[in-house]
Amino acid sequence: MNVGERRLSDRAASTSVPRKGRSCLWRVAYAACFWLGCSSGVPPAAPPAPDAQASVALPPERPARAFAAGMHGAVTSAEARASAVGESVLKRGGNAVDAAIAVAFALGVTYPSAANVGGGGFMLVRFPDGRSSTIDYREVAPGASHRDMFLDAKGEVTEAGQVGPLAAGIPGVVAGLAMAHQRWGSLPWSELLAPAIALARDGVRLDEFQVRDLGHGAGLMHIYANDLRKLPSDDAEARALRAALTSTLATFEKAPGTSHAVGDVWRQPELAATLDAIAAGGARAFYTGPLAQRMADGVRAMGGIWTAKDLADYRAVEREPVRFMYHGHDIISMPPPSSGGIVLAQILTAADRLNMRQLDYDSPERIHLYLEALRRIFAERNRWVGDPDFISIPRAELLDPERTARRVADIDPERATPSLEIRGSGAVAEPRHTTHFSIVDARGMAVANTFTLNGDFGALVQIPGTGVTLNNEMDDFAAKPGAANMAGLVQGSPNAIEPGKRMASSMSPTIVVRDGQLRAVLGTPGGPTITTTVAQLLMQIVDHGKSLEDAVAAPRIHHQWLPDESFYEAGVPESTLAALRSKGHRMTVEPGIGHANCIERDPASGELRAVADVRRGGGGAVAY
Repeated sequence: MNVGERRLSDRAASTSVPRKGRSCLWRVAYAACFWLGCSSGVPPAAPPAPDAQASVALPPERPARAFAAGMHGAVTSAEARASAVGESVLKRGGNAVDAAIAVAFALGVTYPSAANVGGGGFMLVRFPDGRSSTIDYREVAPGASHRDMFLDAKGEVTEAGQVGPLAAGIPGVVAGLAMAHQRWGSLPWSELLAPAIALARDGVRLDEFQVRDLGHGAGLMHIYANDLRKLPSDDAEARALRAALTSTLATFEKAPGTSHAVGDVWRQPELAATLDAIAAGGARAFYTGPLAQRMADGVRAMGGIWTAKDLADYRAVEREPVRFMYHGHDIISMPPPSSGGIVLAQILTAADRLNMRQLDYDSPERIHLYLEALRRIFAERNRWVGDPDFISIPRAELLDPERTARRVADIDPERATPSLEIRGSGAVAEPRHTTHFSIVDARGMAVANTFTLNGDFGALVQIPGTGVTLNNEMDDFAAKPGAANMAGLVQGSPNAIEPGKRMASSMSPTIVVRDGQLRAVLGTPGGPTITTTVAQLLMQIVDHGKSLEDAVAAPRIHHQWLPDESFYEAGVPESTLAALRSKGHRMTVEPGIGHANCIERDPASGELRAVADVRRGGGGAVAY
């Protein structure tokens, strides 16, 4: 057992709080923020362009818009300044991938709870000639990780996979964006990072959403700091972790114990320096050399297990997307290790076989069939979800419409089936504070990108001196088959921890095509609700003729087999809820499901319509 593991084992024993009880605090905290609020290498170093960085002109600040329309390009994301950065790249002649790179790095500055170079995710790209591809830049388990690393002496799951340095997988954001640039970018790499560097160095003028976001993150960090005070004072790793957390709080607070206010200018000089190094040296500057060594040393000093070799060995992977037809539309989505594309295909196949399009979208009859289909689809998801480089996934079988038809054949139109009557293997999902953006350029290239730190502010600590927030993606593995993860979901052995393995995901960046023409770019955060949100958007657009703006605004509903509850947003009529309860559904209201920043193309005029989902605050849509 290494030093970091021993410290955490001692920590669990000394405080006598196994995850079963202790992690409730973290689950409540993360849930509260959510509901409120195939080959490659590390790309070669990009040539530096210091003049471009020094002279970058940021787009002027302007009020955030939830809807924008134009004929030449569109961007929508969770933060208005980042969307404006993407629009400026498009207007300078950059393509959608260029804009995506700039938006992703900008979000890492302006939307720190979900986006940072310390995270990972998935990018889906469709080209004007109809080709499509994906980049999997999901985090991987460090080389020293092992199956039982989050179990205490009694075999109980601790909270070490949720907060702190052991929770962090090796990040993929920089490698994924660099691969996209190497494959399909057109503007200089350093030019695409320049806006993010300027935002971090010169500061972001905070709006109400950002102030609330930063305040919530600092609150979580103070909870963690209080927890760390229970550790022995003579423990060198504990001292280093406490010092790192103090430094992290100094980044996100105006002063110790004092939150920022609306209008404050928030600067992140350490992150600016890290981005500057990436701009000058490309991905290699992040994964090798002095910065990589500093990150590895910093994580290990706090009790983590990263090594410089782990960082140098990280690779993003180009994968073939999942494609299937739905009512005359070509649906393109993410393959494993994301369950998104396959589960989306199964949901829509079930909708077709159950003739849901013949029923009014808001009717209790359609919603009942939808919930019952979700119950069955999610029940078996964990039997196959995982890293395709480590497990065999029967992709063709899972996408077979007849298989899904058999799965939903026993649905009773008048009665909800108790989940425990449905044989299943649990479900895998990341916590729900992810972020998604969509981009379309003048040539018709489209990008759907979803990425994350996992929980709010990831593992709640930054690597000292770097501005890099540690993710807590290790919680997305099955720490113990049969035990619940941070999202409260039961997991199984295909997603067990192994060195170098990618953890399973629900992220579902999706592109819709009709008659060879782009129709929509979709995606959302939301953990297990991601795929069900994308499915609801698709059904409204394709089957019920709704505009994307109306589809995004419509209340959402979700079921994931366990817990045996149907979650819904305010706005569902009480008469509908009563009808569903009469069929046996347990209905639970939630303040906000997803944050779907999407774009549609009008089939008749070709107009691009960008929609920012503002149900959880933030968001900005731009088009021209």
